[in-house]
Amino acid sequence: MRKLIVEIDLNSHIRQVFSVFLEKLESLELLELIKIDFQKGTKLAIAAVTVKEGFTIDKIWGNEFIEMLTVLSQEKNRYICLIKTRGMEKVTAMLGLDQSQLEKDYSFDLVWDTPTMFTNEKLLCSVIGTEDNLKRFLSLITFAGTIKQVSYTKATYEEGSYLSCLTEKQRDVLIAANKYGYYSYPRKITSDQLAKLIGLSKPTVLQHLRKAEMRLISNLLAGY
Repeated sequence: MRKLIVEIDLNSHIRQVFSVFLEKLESLELLELIKIDFQKGTKLAIAAVTVKEGFTIDKIWGNEFIEMLTVLSQEKNRYICLIKTRGMEKVTAMLGLDQSQLEKDYSFDLVWDTPTMFTNEKLLCSVIGTEDNLKRFLSLITFAGTIKQVSYTKATYEEGSYLSCLTEKQRDVLIAANKYGYYSYPRKITSDQLAKLIGLSKPTVLQHLRKAEMRLISNLLAGY
């Protein structure tokens, strides 16, 4: 199982169909997809909705496509919401897609993951699946626009999964650096001392740390 993160520049058709939302939204970020039902045309999810200045959440979601909306928390113009949407058939028709064909196309095993985000310029999707299913998803999602960036990481459901993008040696050196206070402020240990503790040369330790830091930052900020 692997994790695919794909960033798409939205085409003009998608922007036009969702213009009623996009003109009021800064971003819609999926935090957790609880359930999707193609037959009933509904989705249930927890999402972070950031609205543009001058708008409130009720102005955006007060329409026929929202069956339920509960604001769990709010910080300025960012709302954490439990949302249940409906009318997938109507949305797919507006996009010029066939609902029955859509059900067939996406009737394969995928796990939606984070980061997944929708803005007025791009769509960022993260899914977990087999190699074949990820390739299939990648070919299907092109209806939304042009693929700008694609990245793959090892899928893991364990605590500390952010470290899954690192090699074993990078992970070991990074954990040791944190354990011995290399990332404390002020630092409790120098790179020379760290190298001696873990039995590697200083250049090797610094190389592993830099590569690990770059990979972590790239994964954490994917799509931003």
